[in-house]
Amino acid sequence: MKNGTILVIAALVAITPAASAQAQTTMEMSKAMGQATIKGTTRVTATVENIDPATRTVVLKGNNGKIVEVEVGEEARNFDQLKVGDVVTVVYRESLSLSLKKNSGAPASVEEQPSMERTPEGAKPGGTLGRQLTIVADVVAVHPQSRMVTLKGPKGNTVDLHVEDPAQFANIKKGDQVQAVYTEALAISVEPAMKK
Repeated sequence: MKNGTILVIAALVAITPAASAQAQTTMEMSKAMGQATIKGTTRVTATVENIDPATRTVVLKGNNGKIVEVEVGEEARNFDQLKVGDVVTVVYRESLSLSLKKNSGAPASVEEQPSMERTPEGAKPGGTLGRQLTIVADVVAVHPQSRMVTLKGPKGNTVDLHVEDPAQFANIKKGDQVQAVYTEALAISVEPAMKK
């Protein structure tokens, strides 16, 4: 992922604090033996109040009345399609899945898969930016009294993980592996101003 693109997305996420009172957040969690997943989604909307084409600055107003200025980089195509009154929607999704791997024998590893998609030329600005990070770590110690598991990652770093569920903890042994898959995605869309 290009750093410039990340900066554009980060700038657009700045509307989240401005509209945090109006942010809609949902969370869900699921568990099965040797697996746990947590997912969250946050949705924020704001209205374009002003546009300065010379500086590529957009003033956004959240539903709660708070204002934020966002500088949109050259990487964001279709800037000239923005109009005062347009509604900007930002949806941020993230999830973390943990899976216990028995007798895998695979080496500890880390893999990152970025993704990016922009709206076509001539459309309203928008797109998605995301990544999936997969880490496989070795269980190097199990601490029954504290229900802590020590994991060793591919670079030799260790982390202690507390396992709250006694049944899940009883299933984990030294030599097992844990695969963590973290996914995050940010989608930005712009809808035309409502006609009066």
